[in-house]
Amino acid sequence: MDLSRVAGRNPAGRSARSGPDGRNAGDDAPAEEGVRDAAVLAPVLTRDGEGHVLFTKRTEHLTDHPGQMSFPGGGREPEDDDLLATALREASEEVGLDPAEAEVVGHLDDIRTVTDYRVRPFVGRVPDREYRPRDEDEVAEVAVLPVAGLVDPDNYESERRDHPHYGEIRLHFFRVGGYTVWGATANMLVQLLEWTTDWTRPPEPDRTVDADADLPG
Repeated sequence: MDLSRVAGRNPAGRSARSGPDGRNAGDDAPAEEGVRDAAVLAPVLTRDGEGHVLFTKRTEHLTDHPGQMSFPGGGREPEDDDLLATALREASEEVGLDPAEAEVVGHLDDIRTVTDYRVRPFVGRVPDREYRPRDEDEVAEVAVLPVAGLVDPDNYESERRDHPHYGEIRLHFFRVGGYTVWGATANMLVQLLEWTTDWTRPPEPDRTVDADADLPG
């Protein structure tokens, strides 16, 4: 993964806001009433000479996105100096990453979630070591997935879905190592892979799924 491409596209202080399916809404999109700022860290590490990405699996009892795969992160708190501080604080609380261990190279475009968060995904290199859930109330598991598996076309699919509030959106699904990454985290992952590898998202899917159709956990 060439993380320098992230720094080249979104250096500090620049962002682009996006809709719930990752579509860019423009750098100058106004803040929306009722939308809370949040940040995540997409931790990238080298293991056995190959690139890997760290994810957390959320516990099943959480109100927002229970059981889903995510990057360490959460809502901005009053004590956070900026959104990078939010991402690093959450990574420390969730998986025990010392902020000094993370080499943050930049951030992806902001993502708007269906739960009314505007999330800034920071990208950083972290050491290859064992990571365990530190906040077991929020984090059920830590998964370190190989980039080679994430870019394998056999592990990816997408669908169009009619959303009751946002109209037709595209959902991405990455299935690697027994885990399924989808939703807002998959939108971030799509951009991360497109920016830092030779992977390109396949064409739009032919099928549209009803909003009530089952989704993976």
